[in-house]
Amino acid sequence: MPPYIRYSGPFLLSASKIPHRFHHLARLSGPSSTACSKPNSSDAVLPAFPARWLPDLKVRLGKCIIFGLSNPQIDEAGDILRTVAQDWRELLAGSEGFLTGKGRAGCEGKEVVWGDMNFAHVIDPKHKKEWSQLWTPRGMGLILKSIRVDFKFPMKWPDKISVYHKLRSAPTASTDSFTLDVLILSEKEQRPAARCVEDIVVYDYRKGQKSSLKDFMVTKYYETFSIQQKAMQRNATKIQNLLQGVRRLEKESWDRQDAMEDIGTAKKSTHGPAR
Repeated sequence: MPPYIRYSGPFLLSASKIPHRFHHLARLSGPSSTACSKPNSSDAVLPAFPARWLPDLKVRLGKCIIFGLSNPQIDEAGDILRTVAQDWRELLAGSEGFLTGKGRAGCEGKEVVWGDMNFAHVIDPKHKKEWSQLWTPRGMGLILKSIRVDFKFPMKWPDKISVYHKLRSAPTASTDSFTLDVLILSEKEQRPAARCVEDIVVYDYRKGQKSSLKDFMVTKYYETFSIQQKAMQRNATKIQNLLQGVRRLEKESWDRQDAMEDIGTAKKSTHGPAR
């Protein structure tokens, strides 16, 4: 037995066991069409959003609403709030490449979804037996070589967590180890509560040595990595549109040269705020 710990827990998405400005721009690598080759560099340049963009967006939007908005502006603010309320997990996690779709999450609101069930029962049921055996010492398995956890803030009861994993790099035909990045979101605070890094080794228990991933596994992991890249682009665009929408409302309400706060009158007005 190697000097590691057999990785018998959930894989790819479970860790239950174990005011407005953009920062620098980061370049994202895009997927290629070959399953066993590294993705080519993408021409897309994605913004790196401030860590607290979501709570800041809510505060900024609230200031616009309190100041006074016209009916069309109220509708636009409502659309932004509705998007944030419905998609906050995908926006936060997806903009970093973490997948939140069906069969991808390891834990959402305390409900644990085991990783082997994700691939065996949802993503690739054709190879159910092989995926399920990854968590046993009967053939080829996964070993957790190391794990690092960085806590972002002390969570307090009552709260719930959602946990997402992502592949750090695209797999190849010779892959015998890989790194998973983990994002643990606080449902109450709607922001990262912790981040983890898991180093995984592929091990053949019958031969007693490291092993490469099987071809169909490389294909599925590569597909997953490609979906991660697309999720980053899609959600970064959505966040950018939300922030631009809030900035537009700010310029049309309190942050304009002739701005005057609508404090209300005794007589109901049929007009919007002063222009």
